Amino acid sequence: MALILSKILIYPIKSCGGISLSSSKAESRGLQYDRRWMLIDVIGRCITQRESSAMALMRIELHKDCLVVYHTDEVDDQILVPFLNAEELSNSPRLEVTLWDDICEAIVYPDFINKWFSNKINMDCRLVYMPDDSIRKVDPRYAADGEITSFSDGYPILLLGQASLDDLNQRMADPIPINRFRPNLVFTGGAPYQEDDIESFTIDKVQMKGVKLCARCNIPTINQDTGISKSEPTATLATYRLVDKKILFGQNVLIKNPGTIKIGDELVIH
Repeated sequence: MALILSKILIYPIKSCGGISLSSSKAESRGLQYDRRWMLIDVIGRCITQRESSAMALMRIELHKDCLVVYHTDEVDDQILVPFLNAEELSNSPRLEVTLWDDICEAIVYPDFINKWFSNKINMDCRLVYMPDDSIRKVDPRYAADGEITSFSDGYPILLLGQASLDDLNQRMADPIPINRFRPNLVFTGGAPYQEDDIESFTIDKVQMKGVKLCARCNIPTINQDTGISKSEPTATLATYRLVDKKILFGQNVLIKNPGTIKIGDELVIH
C-alpha cells in the first residue's frame, strides 16, 4: 500500500501551537519557519510545555512578514512578531541560549514582546530567533553528514503514521488527536508503526532519512485545547511501546536535500 503524505505541520515558536499547511519548503534544518523561534527563561534556557502548559494554548498565524500570536482565552489580544530584515539580523543583540545540551546564538526580540509573552505563559521569558548563521548540529551519533536543526528537540523532522495513532486510539477509552504528538509529517497507508522501520525515503524530490525513534516526554499528556495534563496516552503507550525505559512513538528524520513537499505526495521508500 502506498504511503501518502496527509498532514504537514509546523510549530514556529517551540512548544506553542502548530500550523497546518498544504505545502512547505523543506530546508536543511527543518521545514521553513518550523521552530525558528523559542521562549527562554531569565538565564537563557528554553521554556516548553514541560515548564508552562499555558504554551499549549498559544495560537500562531503565519503571515507574509510576521507571526500573529494569541492565547485562546484572549483571542482579541494579539501580538505581531515581525520577521527580521537583513539589517536587523546583522545588528540586533544576540545571546547564547541553552536547549538541552546544546548552546547556540539567538537574536532577542524587544521588551514589549517579551512582556506580552511573559504575561501569557505566567513566567518571565524572552522571545528569541535562530538566524541562519546560528548552527545547531544534530547529535553526531545519528547525523549522517553534520546535519543541523532548529530549536526542535533534536532533529529536523518528526514523522508519524496515521495508522499508528489509530492503533493507539483503539487501545484507549478516549481517543486523542494527533496534535498531542506534535509531528511535522503524517502519512496514511501502511501498517501501524511502519515509520519505525523507515530509513531512506523520498517525498517528491526531497531525500530524507529516518535515524532514531522519538522517545516521548510528558507533553503528549497535555490537552492542546485546555492545557490540562492527564495520564493518557503515556499510560497506554507504556504497556506496549516501552523500550529501555523510554516510550517510543514516531521517527526522527534528517533532510538530505532541500525542496518543496505537498499533501498528497507519496513517500517512496528506498
